[in-house]
Amino acid sequence: MKIYVIGIGPGNQEYMTPQARSAIEKSDVVVGYTLYVELVRELTEGKEVKSTAMKQEVDRCRMALESALEGKTVAFVCSGDAGVYGMAGVMAEVAEDHPEVEIEVVPGITAACSGAAVLGAPLIHDFAVISLSDLLTPWELIEKRLSLAAEADFVICLYNPKSKKRHDYIDKAAEIISRSRSWDTPCGYVKNIGRDEEKGVVCTLKELAGNDDIDMFTTVFIGNSSTKMINGKMVTPRGYRNIR
Repeated sequence: MKIYVIGIGPGNQEYMTPQARSAIEKSDVVVGYTLYVELVRELTEGKEVKSTAMKQEVDRCRMALESALEGKTVAFVCSGDAGVYGMAGVMAEVAEDHPEVEIEVVPGITAACSGAAVLGAPLIHDFAVISLSDLLTPWELIEKRLSLAAEADFVICLYNPKSKKRHDYIDKAAEIISRSRSWDTPCGYVKNIGRDEEKGVVCTLKELAGNDDIDMFTTVFIGNSSTKMINGKMVTPRGYRNIR
C-alpha cells in the first residue's frame, strides 16, 4: 500500500524529474486534477486514472487513499513541487489514521525556480514566496506577510497573483510593497511556465499594478533594493566581491 505524491513541474515533460517519471510508471493508479493528469497522459496507458475538477483537493486525497487501501500503488500528481503549495501535506493529513499506507513525496520544480530561470537570476539572494490566494488564508494575514517581507528587503515571489474574483489583488500587493521600496524596483512575471505559451516580461513595480496581462497562470517576481537589470535580465546580486 503506497502513495507517491509527485511534483511534475510546470508541465513540460523536460521539466519532470526522472524520479517523478519512474514513480508514475511504477504505479497502478494515477490521481490528480484533470489538467495535471492530462499533462502526464503518455505515462498513464494501462493504468486506472482518477481525476476531479479544481477545488476538490480533499476528494482527490481520499480517492488516492481508497485505492492504496485496496492494495494498489498510487501516483498522486501535482504541478510544480508537491511540497510547495502542493498536495503532500493534505495527503498526509487525510491518511493520518492509516499509518500502514506508505506515503513518499517526490519533489518537482516549483514555479519560483522555473520562472526565475526565464527572467534571469532574481532569486540569487534571500527571498520569500507568498500566495495571494485568500481561499485558505485570510487576506489580512497575506497583507501582513507582504508588508513584513518588503520591509525585510526580501526578493518576493508571488503565486496566484490574480483571478476573476481576485482581479485587483496584485494591485493591492504592489501598493503594500511600495511602502518599503521604490516604484522603480525591477520586477518581472512569467506566464504558462514550461508550456508552449510561455511568456516572460520584465517591468517595474509600478507596471505590475493594473497589469491586465497577469492572470492565475502567472508567477510574479519583485526585486529587492539590490536587484538590477543586466542585458535585459533580472538579477539580484549575491554580494561577491571583486567580480570585475
